[in-house]
Amino acid sequence: MEQQTCACHEKKVRSEQEVKSLIHRLNRIEGQIRGIRGMVERDCYCPDILVQSAAVTAAMNAFSKELLASHIRTCVADDIRAGNDAVIDELLATLQKLMK
Repeated sequence: MEQQTCACHEKKVRSEQEVKSLIHRLNRIEGQIRGIRGMVERDCYCPDILVQSAAVTAAMNAFSKELLASHIRTCVADDIRAGNDAVIDELLATLQKLMK
């Protein structure tokens, strides 16, 4: 797999299992999105599309919860143990963005 530069603030080394789990979730979501696009192209009934859209939203929420839990268990906990209390403000800002 080609290594790309991350357009983010920091990098996080994830276990192979964590990467597999996150990628698996994203692949399923990607498939759901393609399915919804197909439904629109086939002029499917609006409520049927909306049900599938709600399923994608639930899947994205599950992805975010898994990633957030991992972040708190690793990055946040490690930074607090190292005396970097600024990570708490970063976490709160992240939670504010997630709850919009």
